[in-house]
Amino acid sequence: MSESKISRRHFLRRGAISAAALAMPSILRGDSAAERRPNILFLLADDQRPDTIGAYGNRHIKTPNLDRLVAGGFSFRRNYCLGSGGGAVCVPSRAMIHSGRTYFNVDSRMSGVKIMPELLRENGYTTFATGKWHNREESFLRGFETGKAVFFGGMADHTKVPIVDVAPGGKLVNKRVGDRFSSKLFADAAIDFLEGYRENKPFFAYVAFTAPHDPRNPPVKYREMYYKNRPPLPRNFMPQHPFNNGHMAGRDENLAAWPRTEDVIRDQLAEYYGLITHLDEQVGQVLRTLRKSKHSENTIVIYAADHGLAVGSHGLLGKQNIYEHSMGCPLIFAGPGIPKGKSTETFSYLMDIFPTVCALTAVQGPPGIEGKNLRSIWQGKADKVRDSVFLSFAKVQRSVRDKRWKIIRYPQINHTLLFDLENDPHELHNLADDPAQADRVEDMLGLLSRCQQEVGDDLPLTVEKPASKAIDMSGRARKPDRWQPEWIRRKYFGEDG
Repeated sequence: MSESKISRRHFLRRGAISAAALAMPSILRGDSAAERRPNILFLLADDQRPDTIGAYGNRHIKTPNLDRLVAGGFSFRRNYCLGSGGGAVCVPSRAMIHSGRTYFNVDSRMSGVKIMPELLRENGYTTFATGKWHNREESFLRGFETGKAVFFGGMADHTKVPIVDVAPGGKLVNKRVGDRFSSKLFADAAIDFLEGYRENKPFFAYVAFTAPHDPRNPPVKYREMYYKNRPPLPRNFMPQHPFNNGHMAGRDENLAAWPRTEDVIRDQLAEYYGLITHLDEQVGQVLRTLRKSKHSENTIVIYAADHGLAVGSHGLLGKQNIYEHSMGCPLIFAGPGIPKGKSTETFSYLMDIFPTVCALTAVQGPPGIEGKNLRSIWQGKADKVRDSVFLSFAKVQRSVRDKRWKIIRYPQINHTLLFDLENDPHELHNLADDPAQADRVEDMLGLLSRCQQEVGDDLPLTVEKPASKAIDMSGRARKPDRWQPEWIRRKYFGEDG
């Protein structure tokens, strides 16, 4: 018997490595050296719309480092957050990322389920995190051995982020307020980890930025660059949303007065773009550090955001809606074995990241995962992993889309929207009341009901006593939340804000 056959049988019999790992290229498999399995560097933005990357055709924003990542990797251009049960969309979004399950089947603390960093840790990975963790300390400590500049919370003034370090053994130490802007704070922690990592095993490094989430207070240089040449309004800008969508006055929506004015939205877009450009620079610093390190040839980089944001689209500001701009978000994979400069419009969800990482690291995924392994897409072995995308928000909005058509149902007001996304990508022209589309509306509502059943969503799509669709938010009183800096309070809430 040859030495190679003995070695292969030895590893399979002893359970030291899976058959899938032995089938991988040598740079991706462990053989007898675990450190040859790929490292994972996962960069996650907060509230980044899918159309805010220059390489994707937005000529009004500067994202040179993300553009290079797009050129060096594989983009999923129809990637989504499946939705949320409430206004803090980032909480279930991150639970879906780390559990691989829909938010209907995992709670915000991810209790009782195996999460991605926890599984990798159990399979020989060093796990490190910096930045935002909005799913409680217990789940973090299950997943990560160490952390630096970790923010246990949802949002903060970017210049005053409360952070803590996590020492081995799960001790929370060095509680403090960050001494620099959030994006730089978290990027510097990631850089320190990459420069100092010497262990003889692979790592999973999770870098969760809080930008471009509001408060929209980028460093002065970055907002001034866009004030000088303000971004154009989104094509679906509206002064107000045309009907009551069930979430008209949450915290996000209070950040500008109703009706929205063109000048205010263009200023908020300038500030939002400034946050993204500053974030882009910090991402560039992290990736340059990676390229200079000994880990550069064996690290897979994942870039994503937890969901998108309206910022004036459809008269909305937040993400508590299921339009494309708010549930869509970037997703890029780059690294060994991944094609460069390629993209797909096959449907993907953030919960697909976990099973894809399992495939890339040859780690068996836990039972109960609902996400799909996306690796077959860039390998050319499949052209899709699903035929449709189901989206939801609280008990007030449900939607499903296929390649061309999208239906949105508002059960509490018995209202339906139907969009032809091929000809109306900005979701402006409702065709639901067109007699020629009656059969399509029925078919799409049937598909929506089947999608609900698949995820365990029991919300009725019709109510006996619907609320009124009509709503006028003009002049509604607003109060700033405690995280908004003084200049934003003055600018958008008045001198007494």
